[in-house]
Amino acid sequence: MAFDLTPLRAAIAAHSRVARVVIVEVQGSSPREVGASMLIWDGGQSGTIGGGALEYQSAQWAFAREGLSRHPLGPELGQCCGGVVTLLTEVFDADRLATLDGESVIARGPGEMPLAVKRLTTCARNQGVDLRPRMVQGWFVEPIAQPTQPIWIWGAGHVGRALVDVLLPIPEIEITWVDTAPNRFPDTIPEGVNALPAGDPLRVVPHAPDNAAHLILTYSHALDLSLCDALLHHGFGFTGLIGSDTKWARFTSRLRKMGHSDAQISRICCPIGQKTLGKHPQAIAVGVAAQLLSLSTTNAGVQCPTISFASQA
Repeated sequence: MAFDLTPLRAAIAAHSRVARVVIVEVQGSSPREVGASMLIWDGGQSGTIGGGALEYQSAQWAFAREGLSRHPLGPELGQCCGGVVTLLTEVFDADRLATLDGESVIARGPGEMPLAVKRLTTCARNQGVDLRPRMVQGWFVEPIAQPTQPIWIWGAGHVGRALVDVLLPIPEIEITWVDTAPNRFPDTIPEGVNALPAGDPLRVVPHAPDNAAHLILTYSHALDLSLCDALLHHGFGFTGLIGSDTKWARFTSRLRKMGHSDAQISRICCPIGQKTLGKHPQAIAVGVAAQLLSLSTTNAGVQCPTISFASQA
């Protein structure tokens, strides 16, 4: 969990003044964890701190109750969780948002910043220490979300669009979306997605980070094969190819003839998805997203999970 500035920027651009409510401390059971947050504006909201009465009341109070507030879920709100949740409510506009530019971690609380908080934030900023949201001596310390996993989606068809919709809200993911022409993409590209029209997508491969995850799902089997070949030469963290078992058998044979060893070829996962979820584009996207989020990385790179995948021609 981290403070994701992208949806906050979008909300402020659309609504000018936006409240953010974040869970900063939990005692006992709670519908969500520390760091879970929601945005509220006049007439709407996004995100969630767990739904139910806590979320409803927080949305109602957001612009009138800035700062910390403590909520016993049972006695105060009649919820069955039985725990106590402390919330931090802050109201942002464009000027206040600008104060967060360039920050990797922020801390706020009453009075002078405690020494323990100063040490924690300094370590996080200067030494790259992994930091989770937490309360420290009455101050809430929260990292700013930074994309750490580049994902390259090759193809802007139905499955490509579904994958962007499913993966985009995950703050740690940075999406580069490649297809052969601008008209292959939807009219509106979501904020935070780097759409890259390329008449020859193979010329783009050298620009991909070595640790990127690639999802190949273009309209052309010939282009799919060429991308597999190019990525095997370039290197990657993970590559998944949409297709049937028959397609993958043919690709395996052709990649061998191109000079790739079986060990190299086996690093490409094909088919992708999760068979039990079906073949609808959104169902495939959900299965692929689950696969990406559960990948195990070894010294040899990310290995293809041994699960059943959906077949696509």
